[in-house]
Amino acid sequence: MYSVNVPVPGRIRELAAELYPSLHAFDRVREDHSCLLKRLGSNGDVGALQRRTHRALEGAPAVEARVTGIDVFDDPPVGTAPVVYLAVESPGLHSVHADLAEAFEPVAGLEGPDYVPHVTLARGGDESAARRLVEREIEPIRWTVGELEFYDGHRRLPVSRVSLPA
Repeated sequence: MYSVNVPVPGRIRELAAELYPSLHAFDRVREDHSCLLKRLGSNGDVGALQRRTHRALEGAPAVEARVTGIDVFDDPPVGTAPVVYLAVESPGLHSVHADLAEAFEPVAGLEGPDYVPHVTLARGGDESAARRLVEREIEPIRWTVGELEFYDGHRRLPVSRVSLPA
């Protein structure tokens, strides 16, 4: 599976590390953190997918984003629940996502109008632990998204980067 991801600043990785001890009640805890912007699929030539992505991003500006708190997906469309995540607010990311969704078929229930920018912390496990995390207050973290990653989900590696404005 290839995707376009938003790299997150070190302050978000530091916050995730700070929250790590509170994630022991979950089945899976994320070690690497990013914000998924759009799934591209796994079919096709990697170079062709990258070219389509670059065309879809043409003219996309750098955008502002902000982590505003901890939230939970109680009933995610795929995978185990609950999913605890850092909530990301960004009208600009929604706009870039919409551009990519025009070029690549949106995944029903996850993308298009259902897209929720977030940074996953953990999934599966104790719902009461999820509720305790959601109640925690955190300092908002603002950053400018000045680049995106073309990501290979099979190898779990970024393949290339796209600077914004594109």
